[in-house]
Amino acid sequence: MEGSINSADKPDWLKVRLVPGPGLGKVRRTLRANGVRTVCDSSHCPNLGECWGKGTATFMILGGVCTRSCRFCAVPSGDPNGELDPHEPERVAKAIADLELKHAVVTSVTRDDLDDGGASVYASTVQEIRRSSPTTTIELLIPDMNGDLEALRTIASSGPDVIGHNLEVVSSLQSRVRDPKASYARSLQVLGTLSDLAPGKLTKTSLMLGLGETKEEVVQAMEDAKAQGVDLLVIGQYLRPKNGSLPVARFVHPQEFSELRQEALRLGFREVMAGPLVRSSYHAQDMISKEDDDADR
Repeated sequence: MEGSINSADKPDWLKVRLVPGPGLGKVRRTLRANGVRTVCDSSHCPNLGECWGKGTATFMILGGVCTRSCRFCAVPSGDPNGELDPHEPERVAKAIADLELKHAVVTSVTRDDLDDGGASVYASTVQEIRRSSPTTTIELLIPDMNGDLEALRTIASSGPDVIGHNLEVVSSLQSRVRDPKASYARSLQVLGTLSDLAPGKLTKTSLMLGLGETKEEVVQAMEDAKAQGVDLLVIGQYLRPKNGSLPVARFVHPQEFSELRQEALRLGFREVMAGPLVRSSYHAQDMISKEDDDADR
C-alpha cells in the first residue's frame, strides 16, 4: 500500500512490556483445564498480559476456524465442515465460574457454513453462564450472521446484557479490509436490528484507525452507528498481525483518540473507550460499571 509504514517502527505509546499480573497463571490454567479458546490468543492482542493478569479474558466459541478472510485478522480461515463441539457452552460457562468473573465477553469466528450462523450456540452459552454464574454480566460480540433476522432474534432473546457487532473500519475501507461477504451497510443493519430486538439492553460497536481513513470519515461512521441506536463505542489503533498482509498506514496519536472520544460523547454515545491499545473488549467491564454509576446518579 502506498504510504504504508513498517509496524516495527511503532511509537513509544504502542510499545507494550508484558508484566505478568497475579491472575495470569490462573487464567492460563483455567483455560487449559476447560479446553476453551480466547480471542486474546487467537487475535494476538497486545493487552493479553494486562487483561489476563487481572483475571479477565474474552472467550471465543464456534471453533477456531473462520469461514471469512478479513485482511486485518489473525484468526485462521477455512472450511470448518459444519463441525461443532456440543459441550462448548458448558465448558465456557465452567471456565467463567472458575475464574469468578463479574463480566464475561463471548465472541466467535464467523460460521457461514451453519444454517443459523451459530446463533443457537450463542444462546446456549448464555444459558449455561446464567446457570453457573447468575450474577455475571454477559457481553456478546457477534458476526453479522448474514443479516438473518431469526438468527439475530435468537441471540437477542437469549438475554445478554450487552450485544456488540463491529463496523471495523470506515465505509471507504470496507472492501479492502474486510471479507467480500461483509459490508458496511449490512453491519449497520445488524446494529439497528439488535437495538430494536433488545430494547433496554446495551449495543456496542468498534472501529479500527490507522488504515488510511480521514477524520471526517471516522465522524461519519460514528454518526451512522449512533443513528442505529448504538450505545457504546470503542476506537483503537490497527496493528498488523504477524504475517498479516494489510499494512499500517499511520499510527494515530493518543491526543487524536482523546478528541474523537469527546466528539463521540457529544454525538450521544453513553460511553466511549478510545486509545492506541484499545480493543473491542478492552476494559469491557469498566464500560458497564460506568453505565451503572450513571444510572445510580
